Amino acid sequence: MATRLFANRKERPQPDAMTLVQHLAELRRRLIFCVIAFVVGAAVAAAFYPGMLDLLRHPFCEASPHRCGFYVTGPLDPLSLRIQMAAFGGLLLASPVILFQLWRFVTPGLYKNEKRYAIPFVSAAVVLFVAGCALAYSVFPHALEFLKAVGGPTLHEILSPNQYLSLILLMMFLFGLTFEFPVVLVGLELAHVVTPRQLLHVWRWAVIGLTLVAAVFTPSGDPLSMLVLAVPLVAFYFLSIAIGKLLGR
Repeated sequence: MATRLFANRKERPQPDAMTLVQHLAELRRRLIFCVIAFVVGAAVAAAFYPGMLDLLRHPFCEASPHRCGFYVTGPLDPLSLRIQMAAFGGLLLASPVILFQLWRFVTPGLYKNEKRYAIPFVSAAVVLFVAGCALAYSVFPHALEFLKAVGGPTLHEILSPNQYLSLILLMMFLFGLTFEFPVVLVGLELAHVVTPRQLLHVWRWAVIGLTLVAAVFTPSGDPLSMLVLAVPLVAFYFLSIAIGKLLGR
């Protein structure tokens, strides 16, 4: 009995093991690593700026194969565009380091069984975010065609690279963010905030709500992009219920 109590006490996190000053020092150290990783990633992204620009311009060339050039309207636009691309690329390249530092910071405060779920959750979050970004990238040509058709055939496009990149990066970010939905839902199930039975009981309202979320989170507003986002979200909802039941056994 005493051995079991001692073992349980050893498994529990000990928040008093570090003082507040030590926690702040540890946080500062982790933030420094994150900043260094971001700066290095931004430098690498700046070096590969032409390739990144061509990659993000590709959906525009698919929508308008004969006229997919960008036009700048100010002398500082090329510089701001390169800074924007470097920041985006730096954040993307540094994200594994940032997640690892976050994991190292919160690990001492987790129970042993919680640490078992942490790595799968972080891995799933990264994979789903990348999948959402890839989905947004793949449907973006259709979004551009829809937006062009809305204006009518008499309009001629002269796109600014800053506005174009802001739209495509925003769409990729929002799609990636909404793809984190199953991770959050499974986490709520494991925390016993909601149960799989409760989620299954309100599935009709959930489908309506997720469809509305897809409409709000689609910056282009075209029906195809909304449908492409809504279908995975509904599938993720039922998949989260199945995973919650499996993990709750």
